[in-house]
Amino acid sequence: MSDIIHGLGRASAYGALGLVLLILGMVLIDLLTPGKLGRQIWEDRNRNAALLLSSALLGIGGIVFTSIWTTYEDFGKGLLSTAAFGLLGLVMMAVAFVVVDVLTPGKLGATLVEPEPHPAVWVTASCNVAVSAIISASIA
Repeated sequence: MSDIIHGLGRASAYGALGLVLLILGMVLIDLLTPGKLGRQIWEDRNRNAALLLSSALLGIGGIVFTSIWTTYEDFGKGLLSTAAFGLLGLVMMAVAFVVVDVLTPGKLGATLVEPEPHPAVWVTASCNVAVSAIISASIA
C-alpha cells in the first residue's frame, strides 16, 4: 500500500511539473504571436493558431514523457532533469520560431494567426515536433 501512496506522490509532482511546462508553452506561443491566443482559438476559431499551439503542447508533452520515462532513480534528480529538459525544449522551440521568422518573408507570428489557413503554420508546427524529437532523443 505504501508503494501506491509513494507512486501517487511522485505522479502528482511530475504531473504538476508537466502542467507548469505546458502553461509556459502556452504563454510562449502567446508571446510569439500577436493578439490574445485564447481569443484567437476559442472565440475566433483560428485553425492556424490552434495548430501552432497544439504542436507546441504535444512537443512539450513528448519531452516531459521521455524525461519521466527515463528518469533517474533519485526522485529529486529526476524531477529536476524533467524541468531542465522541458525548459530547454521551450527555449529551443522559441529559437526555431525566430530562425524560421528570419528565413521567411513577412512576420511569422502575424502570418500564423491569419484567419485563412496558411502553409507556414505546418512548417512551424513541424519545427515544434522536430525540436521535441531531438530533445527527447538526447534524454535517452
